[in-house]
Amino acid sequence: MTDSSTRDFYDSLAPDYHRIFADWDASMARQAAALGALLGPGPHRVLDCSCGIGTQAIGLALAGHRVVGSDLSPVAATRAAAEATARGARLPAAAADMRRLPFVSSVFDVVVCADNSMAHLLTASDVAAALADMRRVLREGGRLLLTLRDYDELRRTRPGAAPPQVSEGSDGRVITFQLWHWHEDGERYDQEYFQLRPGGDAWAVQVRRTTSWALTRAQLTRFAGAAGFVDVRWHDPASSGFYQPVLTARAAG
Repeated sequence: MTDSSTRDFYDSLAPDYHRIFADWDASMARQAAALGALLGPGPHRVLDCSCGIGTQAIGLALAGHRVVGSDLSPVAATRAAAEATARGARLPAAAADMRRLPFVSSVFDVVVCADNSMAHLLTASDVAAALADMRRVLREGGRLLLTLRDYDELRRTRPGAAPPQVSEGSDGRVITFQLWHWHEDGERYDQEYFQLRPGGDAWAVQVRRTTSWALTRAQLTRFAGAAGFVDVRWHDPASSGFYQPVLTARAAG
């Protein structure tokens, strides 16, 4: 991961990120319900270490969990805290790299890393460092919930684009879609992220770019085991209700 380029991507996207969803608040509630079911009875002390603008963190906070957020993007983290306050939830949030989390050891019951965030780590050493620090801040027996795109399937088919998404807001309809350019290694891809807004007789187009590593389930399972996690399991959307495959694991003693 190139810290500055990934941070710049999400700093730029943060004001518009909610436009990915047809109804952001409804999506928050659905995702919190799905993740909460995997967590079991709470409330839990939760770190969302890639909180973005708060899609999972706010929903979990509204469900009664004690949530702290962190994100590489300071713009996104600031918005997450503000959006939580606007909805009557408390979400302390800070700008932080998931490979170097600014929290004491063994303080959280749960660490969440959702929305394909791990894919921005482009090397084995970066993935290992992030998972090791997630393990460090978890208490013994604490839970990891990590979600990624279904890269087993995507690496097989290598699609050139993701389906467009449409949202309606006070400023009209916004269309979001992505173009993917796969590297020769078959594992990484450059992503062009387009947002189209109506502007008179034409559409105003904004393009943002970033790179991702299409980690398979087997790869991430091995990384999690090496970082000190046990009971690693994968949950498909059909069984979990979450829109991406979810990895769950426990912090070993």
